[in-house]
Amino acid sequence: MSNPELVSVIIPCYNQAHFLGEAIESVLAQSYQIFEIIVVDDGSTDNTAQLAASFEGVRCLSQSNMGLAGARNAGFSASSGTFVVFLDADDRLLPNSLQDGVSSLRANPECAFVYGHVNLIASDGSALSTPRQVAVRENHYLELLRHNYIWTTGAAVYRRSALDAIGGFDAAANGSADFDLNARIARVFPICCTDKTVLEYRRHRESMSRDCALMLRNAVAVRRRHRRLISGNRANESALHAGIQSAQADYGEKLIEVVGRRMRQGEWKSAALGLRTLLRYYPQGVFKRARRKLTGSVLHPQS
Repeated sequence: MSNPELVSVIIPCYNQAHFLGEAIESVLAQSYQIFEIIVVDDGSTDNTAQLAASFEGVRCLSQSNMGLAGARNAGFSASSGTFVVFLDADDRLLPNSLQDGVSSLRANPECAFVYGHVNLIASDGSALSTPRQVAVRENHYLELLRHNYIWTTGAAVYRRSALDAIGGFDAAANGSADFDLNARIARVFPICCTDKTVLEYRRHRESMSRDCALMLRNAVAVRRRHRRLISGNRANESALHAGIQSAQADYGEKLIEVVGRRMRQGEWKSAALGLRTLLRYYPQGVFKRARRKLTGSVLHPQS
């Protein structure tokens, strides 16, 4: 039986030992001290396991590489808390995070999870400019379909019962597994927001979100799969259409620039792979860019 006061903090880690210590220390510094920390070493080739073991009381599970979603699910299966936080190894909780989350869930017993806002930090931990975030007060599922306003699972505290009911992370969703889980939960359960900043979200070159081809593929594919869940609901269908367009415009436009740069550098194989992804997940962007170039060459021919 799970401890009614316990928060399980699950930290998947794949070759990010250089950040992991800060993530663990951010949990140890919490004002709410009823927690367990489970690090999942997801097939790392660095010193992840040794670093985790250097912290007293931290459990470390080692497994062959299963990807982020699989590592989170493994940590969840080994945990026992009534409340659960999935903290990425390169992020840091703010000291109020667990207390704010648990207090909010206690005050809102109908809610499956509560999320907060984030501050952006650089690779070295220094502060970056962070866009303003506004709490969503209603229509959480519809708004998630339109725009993924929950930046990362580390900014949320989940009820174990809700995760049990939904079935955890979908490994096939890969880079969009966060969105997929939150949308599946919000579709059937109420959720809420603390409207407080609870996490420092690190931006760096090793981050999965920097792989625009992967993110375009996952973001669009996952949202397309949600179509079957909302068929016949015009408001949700409209919101999902807008969400797909937003993901395409964000990651797709970045990928177009990457493909163009690789073509100019003669990296044809890499460019071809990127173009194939674009044609499957953002074809209108490719055709629009091609049409623009063609129009420009006709209106402004080379002398």
